[in-house]
Amino acid sequence: MERRTIFGHRLLPVALVAPQFLLTLVFFLWPACEAVWTSLTRQDPFGLHSQFAGFDNFVELFTDSLYRDSIGRTVFFMIAVSALSMSSALLLAVFADREIRGRMTYRTLLIWPYAIAPAMAAVLWILLLQPRIGLIGVLLNRHGVSWDYHLNDRQAMLVVVLACAWKQVSYNFIFFLAGLQSVPRSVLEAARMDGARGWHRFRTITFPLLAPTTFFLIVVNLVYAAFDTFGTIQALTQGGPGKATETLMVKVYRDGVVNLDIGSSSAQSVVLMIGVIALTALQFRFLGRGGRRESAA
Repeated sequence: MERRTIFGHRLLPVALVAPQFLLTLVFFLWPACEAVWTSLTRQDPFGLHSQFAGFDNFVELFTDSLYRDSIGRTVFFMIAVSALSMSSALLLAVFADREIRGRMTYRTLLIWPYAIAPAMAAVLWILLLQPRIGLIGVLLNRHGVSWDYHLNDRQAMLVVVLACAWKQVSYNFIFFLAGLQSVPRSVLEAARMDGARGWHRFRTITFPLLAPTTFFLIVVNLVYAAFDTFGTIQALTQGGPGKATETLMVKVYRDGVVNLDIGSSSAQSVVLMIGVIALTALQFRFLGRGGRRESAA
């Protein structure tokens, strides 16, 4: 039976929705429309004069080898951050789901990193891995390992992947733990009685039941790696050395804020926005199919 909320006055639901609608209009829809229009124009660095250029900015983007390199670098970065953060969170959630002493303290400590701002997360990793003042960085150099992520491309990418994945582990942990706790215990007990134990039971019983949660987190983590890691990368490497850690968001910032190429920067923003819309549509389609299957069952 479907339940509906009935309001006594027609203006009440409008008043309740209006604040969120205004926030979405002012901070999301309006800037998005401005970015779309600006991507179709050429402007002087001061934004005083503009000229309609059609799709020239987009054509220049995809014929630019540096932009194509940034796309490949960003795809690798997104996959690496998502895989590392999700696998770590799943492992921690499996251990936290057990009956162990101090379980609530253990869970609370695992959630704390999510409250840290991206730039502050970068500072923590600088204090660990910086080659001259970092605890681990100094130790590596002292033992003969040539460690300096300011000069080595691969080390720089490793550092930003570790820092950004660590920041997202807590978010993934919350959802994985909730998913594990929603798995019917009767199913696990039946599997145990049938002889399925340990890794085999997790692989064949538990993990398939986490499929909706896992797919949701895949999309969220990909979007996070593409957008919300800018502060961490900027504080750690500023996209360097060279362009080794210059993801698409860092390139948008460099072209738009540093180089004052507003048209190209806006075109890059529109490309990113289209990518996020596509990922979100894919997520809703998958989750919608899963919901229909469950209702049919």
